Amino acid sequence: MEFRTLSKVLPLTLLLVIFVIQLQSTDAKIKDGDCEVCVKFIDKLLNSLEEDEKGNIGKIEKKFRKMCAKAKGKENRFCYYVGGTEDAATGIVGEMSKPASWGMPADKICEKLSKKDSQICELKYDKQIDLVNVNMKKLKVKDLKKILESWDETCKGCAEKSDFIRKIEELMPEYAPEAAKARAQAKADL
Repeated sequence: MEFRTLSKVLPLTLLLVIFVIQLQSTDAKIKDGDCEVCVKFIDKLLNSLEEDEKGNIGKIEKKFRKMCAKAKGKENRFCYYVGGTEDAATGIVGEMSKPASWGMPADKICEKLSKKDSQICELKYDKQIDLVNVNMKKLKVKDLKKILESWDETCKGCAEKSDFIRKIEELMPEYAPEAAKARAQAKADL
């Protein structure tokens, strides 16, 4: 008698456990700092929309693809994951544009997108280098190249670290004028 009761209760208990686990996994909310690339990019998109574009899915998608064409680095990678680039293998742009047309906030849109592709929330911006206080001689060449890359510049013919530093210091007044002034002031104070 006890075996029959146990055989009836066990499947129900197992079903209940599976249901609770499934419920917890679908309720994955993003925390502060998560999905930073997605949230920032979607925020930029939403803020750039004109009043007549806000409720129009087609116009939102067009604007998104236009922004993706100019995106670099992690933002370009985000666009690739969502399907906003020409070489993207997936196409979940509709999962972004529909909620955007309803007026859903960026963090909630990113939460929905992360359920479709978890890589979207794994993207994080590279740490910014403080050009005012950094000792460029202590940076790696890789980091010096990243500075130039963020300015859309290259250092043709640069073979040594000192060549990269010279190029950055030459371009700094154009791309980071505050940092250039602060560094010049610090040199003058010595």
